[in-house]
Amino acid sequence: MPKVTLISHTPNPERTVAAAAKLCYSKSGVDDLLAGLTEEKTESFVRMLAQIGHESPIEHASFTFGIEGVSRAFLAQITRHRIASYSVQSQRYVSKENFDYILPPEIEADAEAKSLFLQAMGDAAEYYAKLSAILTKKHTAALVAQGKSEEEAARIASKQAMEDARFVLPNACDTKMVVTMNARSLHNFFRERCCNRAQWEIRAVAEQMLRLVTEVAPTLFAAAGPPCLHGSCPEGKMSCGRIQEVRSRYAALKGSGV
Repeated sequence: MPKVTLISHTPNPERTVAAAAKLCYSKSGVDDLLAGLTEEKTESFVRMLAQIGHESPIEHASFTFGIEGVSRAFLAQITRHRIASYSVQSQRYVSKENFDYILPPEIEADAEAKSLFLQAMGDAAEYYAKLSAILTKKHTAALVAQGKSEEEAARIASKQAMEDARFVLPNACDTKMVVTMNARSLHNFFRERCCNRAQWEIRAVAEQMLRLVTEVAPTLFAAAGPPCLHGSCPEGKMSCGRIQEVRSRYAALKGSGV
């Protein structure tokens, strides 16, 4: 199961968004933006933005997450969300000997498939270790020939070896990352990745992220989630057909009705 942690976020994110909106709709100067922004007025501004579809002010609130226990397949998906910042554990500088891996539930549920999968993971780990050893030996010899000490040569060579040995690592290989998105990008992310048709791993991460941001900015993310929470499913004939089930799940996730 992926683990998601909300590391940090814009202080008073909803008040920051409300201040930006206030600037758009009043004569207030920058020095006066926060004046009179009570909790009630802040909530009113944020709700108004959602109602009229004015999304740019919510870009001023950002949220940073730590994500662990996910696969490189997940990495390929989440980085398609381009308006975000990513820092990912490097396979070039971090050894993946005896790497952890993500076991898909559908494979885990089938004994034959699981056995084959575990064999493939074991083989990949074995090949990674063998390639690392062969390349480390080769690079060490070359570096010593260039005048490096044995110790320094071995240290540099191990890093050089990982650079190429990683090519045998599977999509299932685990990774971890820090991700920052602003609230507008998060709304888009939740629309796409909380849908039942999203791949199971990124949907599990998206739901954890939504729960965490809702705890600190409930009004800002009151309407966040898959499109079917507040209207018909846009997937057409590809719809999962379980709108009421989805709405109930997200009401529970957010701790209130949606």
